[in-house]
Amino acid sequence: MDTKPIVVVGSVNLDLVCSCHQLPLPGETVSGNNFQMFEGGKGANQAVAVARLGYPVAMVAKVGDDEFGKRLRGALKAAGVSVEHVSIAKGVSSGVAMITADQQGQNTIVVVPGANGRLLPSDLDQATPLLRSAGMILAQLEIPIETVEHLSRLAKKFQVPLMLDPAPAQLLRPQLFKSIAFLTPNETEAGSLCRRDGMVIDPSNAQVVAEQLLAKGPRNVILKMGRQGCYFSGQDSGGDFVPAFKVRAVDSTAAGDAFNGGLAVALLQGKDFGEATRFASAVAALSVKQKGAQPSMPTLAQVHSFLKKA
Repeated sequence: MDTKPIVVVGSVNLDLVCSCHQLPLPGETVSGNNFQMFEGGKGANQAVAVARLGYPVAMVAKVGDDEFGKRLRGALKAAGVSVEHVSIAKGVSSGVAMITADQQGQNTIVVVPGANGRLLPSDLDQATPLLRSAGMILAQLEIPIETVEHLSRLAKKFQVPLMLDPAPAQLLRPQLFKSIAFLTPNETEAGSLCRRDGMVIDPSNAQVVAEQLLAKGPRNVILKMGRQGCYFSGQDSGGDFVPAFKVRAVDSTAAGDAFNGGLAVALLQGKDFGEATRFASAVAALSVKQKGAQPSMPTLAQVHSFLKKA
């Protein structure tokens, strides 16, 4: 029997990355060390993460009718992502993210949506055969929220599990929560969803936060806490904490995307939640050891080698 693909619905950006000794404060000018351009966007990052792990993956997205759009679509195809439903928005620029990263691996990001803002519910309707065939659908919030909500209804109709990365942080309608099989917020996003911005989330209160989110309706919650680790709980598992692997971080830009791609692959391969989150944590750990979003995504062989040594 053919393996059902992972389908990613989301953003495609070109990342303009400046590295510097320290991140500038408001109104401050600092000297940068280096400038590079990388293919990015949370949706595209997750799709490439899946492809690098050797799992079949397709993307539903939009790019602009500019040189960036050609580059972005070509990079997805070269990585092994099916781009049949990556369409071109006429007269619109491609999405761009301007990223400043310091020597500790921390970063600030400004995103200009461009063509990502033109990914509409009607585009999903044109891709329904693909969505219906999926083993899992991955989504984020860098596309219009009405498109994400329509996607959740289609996923529920087709009985395909939906993994939502609620980034960038924003409030969600109650009905959307109930269509989510796997909700994967980081600390900031979890605080926003709980209407407690600025709340410190760590292993000591992760269970309480997860329970608050589960009460909103998703089937499972996986809290991503960066270098602290992750906590998972829900209908498909008991609650448990998985510590992060200790690595020297160079660039944390797409660590959360690497985690989601790895988690989706592991779950569809039949791993239990403990095994799946450990695998996803390894994918994320390897991703922060290199610069760039998509270029930092590890291969399956690299992940297996890393886990054997861990």
